[in-house]
Amino acid sequence: MQTVNVRVPAREIKFEIRIGSGLISELGEAARKALGTGTRRAALISNRKVFDLFGEKVLRALRSSGFDCSVWLMKDGEQHKSMRSLEQALKFFSESGLARNDAVIALGGGVVGDLAGFAAATYLRGVAFINVPTTLLAQIDASVGGKTGINTGAGKNLVGAFHQPRLVLIDTDTLQSLPRRELTAGWCEAVKQGAAGDRKLFDRTVRLLRRGPDFSQCSDTEKSQTEVCATIAAHCRFKAAIVAGDEREATDRTDRRSRKILNFGHTTAHALEAVTNYRRFRHGEAVGYGMIVAAEISKSLGMLKPGELELLRRAVRACGPLPRADDIKIDELIGAMKGDKKSVGGQIKWVLLEAIGTARIVDGHEVNRRALRKALHDGLQMRVKETT
Repeated sequence: MQTVNVRVPAREIKFEIRIGSGLISELGEAARKALGTGTRRAALISNRKVFDLFGEKVLRALRSSGFDCSVWLMKDGEQHKSMRSLEQALKFFSESGLARNDAVIALGGGVVGDLAGFAAATYLRGVAFINVPTTLLAQIDASVGGKTGINTGAGKNLVGAFHQPRLVLIDTDTLQSLPRRELTAGWCEAVKQGAAGDRKLFDRTVRLLRRGPDFSQCSDTEKSQTEVCATIAAHCRFKAAIVAGDEREATDRTDRRSRKILNFGHTTAHALEAVTNYRRFRHGEAVGYGMIVAAEISKSLGMLKPGELELLRRAVRACGPLPRADDIKIDELIGAMKGDKKSVGGQIKWVLLEAIGTARIVDGHEVNRRALRKALHDGLQMRVKETT
C-alpha cells in the first residue's frame, strides 16, 4: 500500500490518501480512524453501475466498524452533476437523519465525488466527507484538492465549494472494471499533470502507457500492480503539493506553482463539454483535445518547440481513441470560453507550455483571435486512432 499525507497549512487541514489493491475491504476501519468514535451515520452516494460492482463490499466494511449506512444512487453521467441532483442529495441527507458529526461517503468517479463533496460542504454548513474514487481520472485528479461542484446551463463547475475530505481511499482493483473510454479519460488527465508541472512525472506516465492503457499487456501482474500504485501515488503527491501552496487558486498568482497550472487543457475542454451538452465527451477526453489546442497556441506564440508539441501529441495518442471533435463550430467554442470560471476581469487565463513540464499562465489578450481559431482548427483535427 502507498500512503500520501496531504496538508493544507493555511487551514491546518491534513488527511491521508491510501492507495493499494483490495483496500475497499478496509474502508470501515480507515473511516473510523479518520472520523473518530462520534460518527454514527454514513450517507453513501454512488451510481447504479458502481454500486452493483462494489456497493455491498463497501457497506459490509462500514457496518463492521459500527456505521449506520444509508444509500442514494444518482444518475450516471456529467449531465447529472446538476442543481436538481444536488437538491435530491440534500433531501436524502435530511431523510437519513444525518447530523453534524456524521459523514458523507462518495463511491464512484469524478461526477459522484464532485456532487457528493459539494452536498457535504453545504448540508448543515458542512459535514465530513470521505472519497472512494473508482476511476483513474478521479483517483489521480478529481479526488485530490478539495474542489467540489456542479454544472449549470452557463458552464461547467460554476457553482461549488472547497471542501477537503477526511480520507481518500483508492482501491486500484476498481480499475479492472473500467471500460476503455474511462481509462482513456484518466490517462489524458495523467498526461496533463505531468505536462503542466513535472517532466519526470510525464515521462513516468508515458512509460506506463507503453505497456498498454488497459494494464493488460504486462505479463507480470504483480509488478504491474506495484507500478500502477506507485504512479497513482506520484500523481497524488504532485497535485497535493500544488494544493498545499495554493488551495483556493488565488487569482493574483501566475507562477509555476499556482494551482492554475492544473487547468492546462481545460479552457477548451470545458467549452467542448458545454457545447455538446456534456454528452459526447468524458471530461478527460475533452482535456486530451484541450491540451493539444493549448500547445498549438504555445507554438504559435514562439513558446513551445515543434518537437515538444509532437511529443505531447504522441502521449495523448497513446491514451486511447477520442470522440470526434472536428465537426464542432469554432465560433460556438469561443463563445463558450467567455463563460469559463477561470476568467479574471473578463479575460481568460490560458495555461500554455514553454516545454513539457513547464507551464506559463498567459492573459487572454495575448492570444489573438486568429491564433486561437487556427489552434482550435488544428487541435480538433487530431483524430486519435486505436494503437496496435
